Amino acid sequence: MKHLLLPVTALIFLAGFASAEQELSVYTGVQTAPHGSVEGDNDGDDFDFGVAWEGRSGEAPLYYGFRYTNWQTENWGWGVELNHAKVYADDDALDDNDFDSLEFTDGLNLLTLNGMYRWKNQGNPWTPYVGAGIGLSIPHVDVDVGDNKTFEYQLTGFAVVAMAGVSYDINDTWAVFGEYKGSFSSNTAELEGGGELQTDIITNALNLGVTYKF
Repeated sequence: MKHLLLPVTALIFLAGFASAEQELSVYTGVQTAPHGSVEGDNDGDDFDFGVAWEGRSGEAPLYYGFRYTNWQTENWGWGVELNHAKVYADDDALDDNDFDSLEFTDGLNLLTLNGMYRWKNQGNPWTPYVGAGIGLSIPHVDVDVGDNKTFEYQLTGFAVVAMAGVSYDINDTWAVFGEYKGSFSSNTAELEGGGELQTDIITNALNLGVTYKF
């Protein structure tokens, strides 16, 4: 995961030169994913099937995210986020299609540039907000089918995210927040030994987190 955090760190460092009010947030929560489809070929053998994705957000590796936000005005800001979502293919999809594993669990890893809007009222500790972003999907691809086993990080496509929530100021430095967060990512993974796997993944999450303001 270290190489995934480097772009985030660089962008945050550069943002400090044009800083207004800045925030660093970390969160975890309950993340799920609706049914999807998987298609591709394994060294020339085509496959195309439906899959019931499982989030298993409470199991290791845990679901979590990091977010940097730079508020340029009282209401508008932008930010950079790394969302460590994850999905597992259900057992029926694996057994019916001769896959031993099919998952993005360390994680789906969505790196996005976000636009943010908040309704901030002076003297009121409650601040509703919304946001949306676009970026890259950089999952850890774990696919085991036949003699072909792929177990590595890949840049697989684009991602979009959206969130809506409310923050509560504990004091001038710390806040807590709760939110809904959704994502869509289009992923084309290269398989070791030849072939590729394509799947579009939607996630839904309810997040709880803490924010440090500086």
